[in-house]
Amino acid sequence: MTENSVEISAVQLYKRLLRYVKPYWLAFSAVVLTMIVYAATETGVAALMKPLMDGSFVERDPDIIRLIPFAIIGLFIIRGLADFFTTYGLGWISRNVIKTLREEMFNKLLVLPASFYDHSTSGQLMSKLLYDVEQVASAATDAVLTIIRDSLTIIGLLAWMFYLNGFLSLFILITVPFIALLVYFVSIRFRRISKNIQNSMGNVSHVSGEIIEGHREIKTFGGQEYESKRFDKVNQGNRRQQMKKIATDAISQPLTALIAAVGLALVIYIATLPEMLEKITVGGFISFITAMMMLLTPLKRLTKVNAKLQAGVAAAESIFKLLDERPEVDDGQLSLERAEGHIEYKDVSFSYSDDKGNVLDSVSVEAKAGQTVAFVGHSGSGKTTLVSLLARFYNIQSGEISIDGFDIKQLKLADLRRQISLVNQQVVLFNDTIANNISYGQAEEVSEEMIIEAAKSAHAWDFIQRLPDGLHTQVGENGVLLSGGQRQRLAIARALLRNAPILILDEATSALDSEAERHIQAALETLMQQRTTLVIAHRLSTIEKADLIVVMHNGEILEMGTHSELLAKGAHYAELHRLQFQEQ
Repeated sequence: MTENSVEISAVQLYKRLLRYVKPYWLAFSAVVLTMIVYAATETGVAALMKPLMDGSFVERDPDIIRLIPFAIIGLFIIRGLADFFTTYGLGWISRNVIKTLREEMFNKLLVLPASFYDHSTSGQLMSKLLYDVEQVASAATDAVLTIIRDSLTIIGLLAWMFYLNGFLSLFILITVPFIALLVYFVSIRFRRISKNIQNSMGNVSHVSGEIIEGHREIKTFGGQEYESKRFDKVNQGNRRQQMKKIATDAISQPLTALIAAVGLALVIYIATLPEMLEKITVGGFISFITAMMMLLTPLKRLTKVNAKLQAGVAAAESIFKLLDERPEVDDGQLSLERAEGHIEYKDVSFSYSDDKGNVLDSVSVEAKAGQTVAFVGHSGSGKTTLVSLLARFYNIQSGEISIDGFDIKQLKLADLRRQISLVNQQVVLFNDTIANNISYGQAEEVSEEMIIEAAKSAHAWDFIQRLPDGLHTQVGENGVLLSGGQRQRLAIARALLRNAPILILDEATSALDSEAERHIQAALETLMQQRTTLVIAHRLSTIEKADLIVVMHNGEILEMGTHSELLAKGAHYAELHRLQFQEQ
């Protein structure tokens, strides 16, 4: 990529970023007006030097002497008010921009496909949502404040200087190309460093998130020293990138000041030549020098804002990349109120990526409405993948999956997923009350009686009653305040309350003790009589009554049949059953 293309890209990103400010154009226009007033007061301070010196000290005009103090006070009152309204107005716009961006990013995260999350870390995504957005908002508003206000101030001061002495002012303009060249090269470096900082922040968030989530494993396996070294590595990486940014900023500002100082020294030298002293008054000379000195501050701020601007542009690139990600494909046109539950897989093949080969290879299986179909096999045989495809978390490469004769690709995603209840091996609970976790995702209002009934059916009501706040007990992040068995019973209660015609149980009783498992197995058997149930099971004792057992290995179906039929065959299922029986 050439430097020119980088610049064009930066301009395009900034234009897109400014669209988020567009809804607040009225407030922004008012802010710009206050900036103009502020810039005018800066020029006014320099302009006051002329009557102050000539009228008070040279001519000793009593009227000027009386008016100057009031003029100074009035000027600074106006300046203070303009500064307040500018800062507050841009702050208000900035917070609204942040709110809008975060809403868009959060809503995008809700509709992105499972494959996106497979290749992204939670730390990187959190960094985008928290750190990058703040950088963008700063570029969209704070940087605009400095650019507009300080540019207006510089224009005002230069205009006053040209009014006083055009010849001397030309020497100031000589420094402009040198400052512009410096800013150009610094901009390229700032943007590159800003991208590296964003990546390093994502790494810090990722490692921090892992040690928070895995603190038990870290303590159990004595991984504190290893994790400390791992965090130190990413933390040092972030520090190094930040120091590069600081060093670039620290070098660029003195260089800008030096270039401007050379121009200032040149002007002072020429202005003090005898022939020039005859053409300018004392007040005019002091006013000119004051204006020149006042130019240095906005010039310095303009150089400094470049770091903020380039960080914002780099962050905008990161954010817009997320916002431009393709959401889940939802081009189905058919609606389905409530399915009967007839499921059919026809020659289904699937791979997560081309280089890893097929996870499923020409799999065909049928589950009639109301049947229970169990999938067994060693880890990695494709059981969970096969079931996940039913909810279209991933799209198959070839073949067809149908519900009641409708290809699931033809169904609207919301309608398709409304037909399915899911109980995963790894239960996900939200940091909310037990009642809200059980009733999660319900389209209609659910009464407390219905929640209690679902909890009783899942054999969860006994332990819920013993909790201090009952149904209103907070479960903590991902249910950390509950035991594994309690979490799984709540997940089963949630699936029961959803009352969907298709039920997916992925090792749904794996975290329960034998007694609790027997109770829940009885509840699930009652539930299965009215639903099509797909069961992924490790313990074969839980699926002996299944209508169909599918034995899988390396993405293929080895054999199918009932429990007794497969035992009679004396093949793979019988061997699995014999091994488990020996273990027991």
